[in-house]
Amino acid sequence: MTEPAAYPPPPANQPVTSADGPVPGKTLGIVAFILSFFIQIVALILGIVALVQSRKAGAKNGWALAAIIISAVLLVLSVVIGILIGVATASFAAAAIDACRQVDFTGSVTVNGVVVQCTSSMAG
Repeated sequence: MTEPAAYPPPPANQPVTSADGPVPGKTLGIVAFILSFFIQIVALILGIVALVQSRKAGAKNGWALAAIIISAVLLVLSVVIGILIGVATASFAAAAIDACRQVDFTGSVTVNGVVVQCTSSMAG
C-alpha cells in the first residue's frame, strides 16, 4: 500500500483562497447598492471601500460599481434639485416681501396665485 503524496502548505504570507470562495467586498457592495437609493453619501463611501477591497483581491464587484454610479448620480441630482428649490423659495419670499411692503405690511396679498398674510415681522 502506498501513501498519498503530501502537498506542502502554502507560504505563510499569502492568504489561502479557493476558486469559489467569497469575493472580498461583495456583501459590502450589495449593502452599498441598497443604500444608494436612500442615503447616497454613505452608499458612495461604502461602494468605494467595497470596490477597493475587491480590486485588491483581484476580483470584480459589479454591486459596488453600480452603487458608486447610482449614488453619485442621485447625489448630484439631489444637490441640483435642492439648489433649484432654494432659488425658487428665495424668489417667492422676495416677491412676497415686496408685495407686503406696498401695503405697509397689513392685510394680505396674492403672490403667484398664493395668498400671503402680511405681518410686521416681515418688515425686518
